[in-house]
Amino acid sequence: MIITLVNDTFNINNNGTTISSMRFAEALSKRGHMIRVVTCGDPEKSGIDPETGFEIFYLPELKIPIASMLAHRQHTLFAKPVRSTLEKAIEGADVVHTYQPWWLSDMAQRIAKQMGVPAIAAFHIQPENITYNIGLKWFPPAAHLIYFLFGALFYQRFSHIHCPSKFIAEQLKKHGYKAKLHIISNGVHPTFRPPAEPKKHDSNPIKILIVGRLSPEKRQDVVIRAVKKSRHADRIQLYFAGSGPWEKKLRRMGKKLPHTPVFGYYNREELIKLMHGCDLYIHASDVEIEGISCIEALSCGLVPIISDSKRSAATQFALGEEHLFKSGSPASLAEKIDFWLEHPEKLREAEEKCVHFAQQYALERSIDEIENVYLALKNEARLTAEN
Repeated sequence: MIITLVNDTFNINNNGTTISSMRFAEALSKRGHMIRVVTCGDPEKSGIDPETGFEIFYLPELKIPIASMLAHRQHTLFAKPVRSTLEKAIEGADVVHTYQPWWLSDMAQRIAKQMGVPAIAAFHIQPENITYNIGLKWFPPAAHLIYFLFGALFYQRFSHIHCPSKFIAEQLKKHGYKAKLHIISNGVHPTFRPPAEPKKHDSNPIKILIVGRLSPEKRQDVVIRAVKKSRHADRIQLYFAGSGPWEKKLRRMGKKLPHTPVFGYYNREELIKLMHGCDLYIHASDVEIEGISCIEALSCGLVPIISDSKRSAATQFALGEEHLFKSGSPASLAEKIDFWLEHPEKLREAEEKCVHFAQQYALERSIDEIENVYLALKNEARLTAEN
């Protein structure tokens, strides 16, 4: 098949949406599909990527007052929807998969419909991500309004929507979305595997990992406050893997801990090595459409402690109550940290369970499922054209 992926940001490991589209593109290409990618970049560099073989259609950045500034803080861009370029990228394709509900995907859907090419939209932008970052987390109706606007202005034009988790599919149903919802995980890359030798958990300090964008909804502040309350604060070293607008704030907070947290941005190989060297993983986010970093940690045998937030899909990765803490509560998180540090034998047992549990989220399984969806859409379009 010829598959056109439409994502404003691509080829930059800066957020879950981008990483997911890159992994899908890579895996689908390995199965023999021709991959076209429409994204933001230098139009003069458009063409076949020599490393991946993808045909890349680059578009200039669409600069919007305030919105672009907020997007840049999250290391994302808006691509300017150039009709002629989109027509080239979509003509002859078997399916179009859009990743974000912005102007680029809006025009891509309209052109695909005119050309008779089926299109599916992914739901990767959780409204709470927006409300938290504009200071409206205290006002839940704001998120409900965004769900409504997303649906009315974009998603209602699609008969199929890709949902990375059952959690977000349920949210869409609650907000009146009528399309067929395909629950398909973003999938864990096969390189995320447990270390060759079992961990001993006898290092000093104990290493705890937190992965994700450093921003309000991810609640890294709760982790720092929890370590301060822990009975083992003097032997805990935090590692924050990620970047974002909250980095300066978190660095200031971290200076009050016995061991100053380590902040860094890691490529895939570096992140896996870090996961192999850590003792615990904490996922404190209030808002999460899936939480791919959490599954990656489990795949590496890293035991998680996860926020029980009702706005997060990551709770699905908790293997028991001992893996959950009360959302936003440093005291509750400190209690769970202390439990695991004081029961290393349970920690070792849990590691094996985590690896086994994570196998159901393997990338290959996700690619099997999305391939089936693409084929169904292609056949639907063919039957419609014949009738």
